Amino acid sequence: MKKPKIFIACDTTSPNVIRKIISHTKTNKLNIGYKFGLEFFCSKDGRKFISKLKNKEIFLDLKLNDIPNTCASAIHSLRDLKNISYLTVHTNGGYEMLKTIKKASKKINKKLKILGVTVLTSFSNSSIKKIGHTKSIKDLVKKQAALAKSARLDGIVCSGYEAKLLKKICKRMDIITPGIRLKGDGVGDQKRVMTPKDAFKNGATAIVMGRSITKGNIKNNIQKLIKSL
Repeated sequence: MKKPKIFIACDTTSPNVIRKIISHTKTNKLNIGYKFGLEFFCSKDGRKFISKLKNKEIFLDLKLNDIPNTCASAIHSLRDLKNISYLTVHTNGGYEMLKTIKKASKKINKKLKILGVTVLTSFSNSSIKKIGHTKSIKDLVKKQAALAKSARLDGIVCSGYEAKLLKKICKRMDIITPGIRLKGDGVGDQKRVMTPKDAFKNGATAIVMGRSITKGNIKNNIQKLIKSL
């Protein structure tokens, strides 16, 4: 049986905290990877620390979103980080940007998967309307997923609520779902959250978990996750 793929969100600026997270999340019952976002990557020692991680599946969550030429240059600046497996870009950057990023990624690392981020899990339908969108989150994400597919991206990032809708659109693509909480945990600043089991049931190929794992006793939290699945 295929092990569930879980990316642990390493949201900190401390390499020592990261070392603890990695050490305490070791298990042979899950396929564990580690997600690094802007907070750690932009910290003083973040990039260097990531570059030295060996035998770990690394998800670099930079959510690139700029003109195509700038994004291509950003991709080339990552050419020394050969150990990265996934990199995120915003789908709302448009087709040309997505296509340019995918093309640039092949030149620096043929194994690097580019993931298109759809609507962030911190948004609700009411908050998305406040920035000018007239479509519902569901319809907007379907449009963004189709755009990512047409640009030949390797996968998309969406909430568990949209994962079920995108299985047909995103055949043979990764569907990675953040905003995951263990049952009973607080949602914090997230709006569209879901349990690990429900996210996988809805079609996620992998999930991202942060606070539900990294806050409190990490080893105990991992065991709770295993039991919940």
